[in-house]
Amino acid sequence: MKISAGILLYRNNNNNLEVLLVHPGGPLWTKKDVGAWTIPKGEINEEEDYLLAAQREFKEELGYNAPEGNYVSLGYIIQKGGKKVYAWGHEGNLDPQNIKSNMFSMEWPPRSGTQQQFKEIDKVAFFNIETAYEKINPAQKTLIEKLVTLIT
Repeated sequence: MKISAGILLYRNNNNNLEVLLVHPGGPLWTKKDVGAWTIPKGEINEEEDYLLAAQREFKEELGYNAPEGNYVSLGYIIQKGGKKVYAWGHEGNLDPQNIKSNMFSMEWPPRSGTQQQFKEIDKVAFFNIETAYEKINPAQKTLIEKLVTLIT
């Protein structure tokens, strides 16, 4: 079973709770929006410390160090494809316009023999909770619900 770990960053913006979500890069996600966004996360090894791995993935996907301090465990969810995603919430802020995402290679167009480079993450934004529920991968909605329950 594949395992991922990630951080659900949240902030209070004029008494409105907002969460940070990321949109996957690459040509397969270009025209997908509703249900395509996710928490910043990445695959990890079972032997790794899951929280440390989530912090590393945050840095790799966004170019920002993960916030310091206490994290709130949101447990895990299992996505449609069977991947288990562990998550932690943390209050913080960053400028979505200044992300510096990792790159990945894939053959594009398919069967062309040409490898192209794409950003792992092509968009980052803070969303209010109602909008975040629409944008996020449906399996990950539970993570936002747990966060809201734990911090409000």
